[in-house]
Amino acid sequence: METVVRVIVLYLVILVGLRILGKREFGQLSPLELITLLLVPELVSQAALRSDYSLTTGIVAITTLFSLVFLTSVISHRSKRVERWISGTPTVLVARGQLLMDNLNRERISPDEIYSEMHKAGLERIKQVKWALLETDGRIALVEEKEPTSSASLAG
Repeated sequence: METVVRVIVLYLVILVGLRILGKREFGQLSPLELITLLLVPELVSQAALRSDYSLTTGIVAITTLFSLVFLTSVISHRSKRVERWISGTPTVLVARGQLLMDNLNRERISPDEIYSEMHKAGLERIKQVKWALLETDGRIALVEEKEPTSSASLAG
């Protein structure tokens, strides 16, 4: 039973730590995927390298971890509040061509990162960006501002 309690405590500590770090640190992994990737090698190595002489302990640890991941995903699916807490919500970084410095600072994103993403999307000026969002997986999504069509160009 001690193994189960240890895995639960590790899981919760890592989950809270990842939420505190922020979504920018995840790369393209969800928090649950990252926790699983961090814990599985450690749990398996103890049983595989015989530092814990019981294979059963390793199996119990892995089963506990997978059960926690499964339960967390079920609870997240059923509760939007839990899903927002675990995955976070997208953050608006640019609104109608204006950098939102408070949001950039909170998410630790530099204006240069926005400009880099703009250039990758073929945009040259910040005024060409209707919205820039920091998605929950850490990627920056851009929505281009469409040029307004003037009535003169429609008549001509």
